[in-house]
Amino acid sequence: MVEVGLCKIIMHENKQDQIIVLKEKDGPRQLPIVIGIAEAAAIKMKVSKITPPRPLTHDLSHNLITCLGAKLEQVIINKLEGHTFYARLILKPKKGKAIEVDARPSDSIALALRADAQIFVEEEVFEKLQFLNG
Repeated sequence: MVEVGLCKIIMHENKQDQIIVLKEKDGPRQLPIVIGIAEAAAIKMKVSKITPPRPLTHDLSHNLITCLGAKLEQVIINKLEGHTFYARLILKPKKGKAIEVDARPSDSIALALRADAQIFVEEEVFEKLQFLNG
């Protein structure tokens, strides 16, 4: 697995689809992901340190995880099928073993930013993307 961080948010006001770019922490590779406008706005708000007057969906999800005694440890973007990326949330309860939850990468990243969780991409995803672009 390769650790990545959020590099860019590309927002187009007149389009429904937006783009976020993840960059590997110790290398040059980047991973562009097309996401919805609501998810892009949620990510941009967190990065811009804007606190909404009431919790938005990703804030609510993070609050629920925390109130239930768990912590979002990491997000893993683990699969690329066609043009669709898949991700897993790795939640660690106070007791017991980690729980994996299937999620969209956009939601996963929005949650990871709120929880200060690490974001990883499986090497296979980078390889598949390079093959598709090559």
